[in-house]
Amino acid sequence: MSKSKWMHVGDILKMNALNVPDKLGWQDKTKNYTFEAWNDRACRLANGLKNLGIGYRDTFAVLSYNRGEWMDVYAGCAKGGQIVVPVMFRLAGPEIEYIVTHAECKGFIVEAPFVELINGIRDNLPVPKDAYIFLGEGPVPEGYVGYEELLAGSSPGEHDLFVHGDDVWNIMYTSGTTGRPKGAVRTHESHLAHYVLSNINMGVLPTDKVMLVMPMCHVNSIQYSFPYTLVTAPVFVYNMVSFDPEDLLRTIGKYKITYTSLVPTHYRMILDLSDDIKRNVDVSSIRQLLISSAPASRDLKMEIMDYFKNAELWEAYGSTEGGLATLLRPEDQFKKLGSIGKEIFGIDRIRLLDENKKEVPQGEVGEMFCRAPCLFKEYFKDPEKTKEVFEGEWFSAGDMARRDEDGYLTLVDRKANMIITGGENVYPSEVENILKAHDAVLEVAVVGVPDEKWGEAIKAVVVLKAGYEPGEDLAEILMDFCRGKIAGYKRPKSIEFISGEEMPRTATGKVLHRVLKGRYGAPYGA
Repeated sequence: MSKSKWMHVGDILKMNALNVPDKLGWQDKTKNYTFEAWNDRACRLANGLKNLGIGYRDTFAVLSYNRGEWMDVYAGCAKGGQIVVPVMFRLAGPEIEYIVTHAECKGFIVEAPFVELINGIRDNLPVPKDAYIFLGEGPVPEGYVGYEELLAGSSPGEHDLFVHGDDVWNIMYTSGTTGRPKGAVRTHESHLAHYVLSNINMGVLPTDKVMLVMPMCHVNSIQYSFPYTLVTAPVFVYNMVSFDPEDLLRTIGKYKITYTSLVPTHYRMILDLSDDIKRNVDVSSIRQLLISSAPASRDLKMEIMDYFKNAELWEAYGSTEGGLATLLRPEDQFKKLGSIGKEIFGIDRIRLLDENKKEVPQGEVGEMFCRAPCLFKEYFKDPEKTKEVFEGEWFSAGDMARRDEDGYLTLVDRKANMIITGGENVYPSEVENILKAHDAVLEVAVVGVPDEKWGEAIKAVVVLKAGYEPGEDLAEILMDFCRGKIAGYKRPKSIEFISGEEMPRTATGKVLHRVLKGRYGAPYGA
């Protein structure tokens, strides 16, 4: 008998199909399915994967832009007990190859725009040759099984296997300080706990309609999709390849969206639209908005609330590994500007510890440790890294914060030198390892510098080898050198050349990224 009594999202979907079969389950800009139809598709996918040799506790990867079929995938593998490995669509070939190989994937769902990329690395992947699934319109490429054809040829019956709450549902790969991503292993129960707590904290209703704008391969979209399914509210997947603020507003108006989660860059782009456009779109259906992934300035918050007049404004702090940890609630937005709020209802008090793992006094900075039912299980095949981030039952994402006299937390540092550009996390070491491979580079340090649109832009500070002259031409060469080796959003947007003596270091010779960050400007909006 299982120790965990939690349901999984496949069970939730099954019950919705029985109780509200004709209610809208998911839709995107081209398709829509009722709960009954969605459940049928999820069952067919679970059985289809099994027919391809991807069975209980087997991993399979998915590489796709946002589209509604992601909802089939997440619910389907929950039913069948398969483990989904979402792959960020911005990654380069070598990065994808590492993830799919490290996760030991036995199948790969590939959307049409990425077929050529995957075919270029296919011989290096562990996926059996008959377990590639093509997602998209048009003819199915050679060597692939069509997604819709797979569903059509598979049983619509509920899977006969009992999937436990403590079984693994997904492995989310996050950037690593060593330059290699880590696979955060998450169970069904960790997600269901998150959904229940999220709904209690934010008051999600069966009449709501969420729009998922953040990538469906991100934890953000997994965490803010199925809480709505849990209460029979429909999910809208915003299937645009790139962010179009005008189209997003018109989509909100057309589909009567009540909630979405965006990063500050998205809000800035929306509010910078002409008044003629903004006045002619009805956004009155929006009742809740979330700011995630990066802090927002007071002016930006004021503009958001002025335009979306019916909306509550929330800010969240969490992580791929830890789930939602704090919320700055609507009533506190200006009372505690800059804060990430307090612990959400349902988790333990966040501990702020010093380097000796002792609680720091009020007002002093410490490393944040959380204990919650929505924590991840472990890093895949990496017990040492797992051990490093846990202190008993308490987990730390490496963030530093202080707590004020009212109990509100404020982030001081975003992990160890992490850069947040357009809501995406970038660790300097990932970029540094690429640039170090160039013959001209003796030493390099990568930092985030203020950028009004993206929050932070990536700057590489380079010490050249003897015989190389700094200049714009070499800077362009170095930036172009990164192309194809790492995702586009990770590539440097500027290069600064300095001497070895100008590089700030600790007594043991380590580069001080925080000094470089301070040298090239204060955070935007401060």
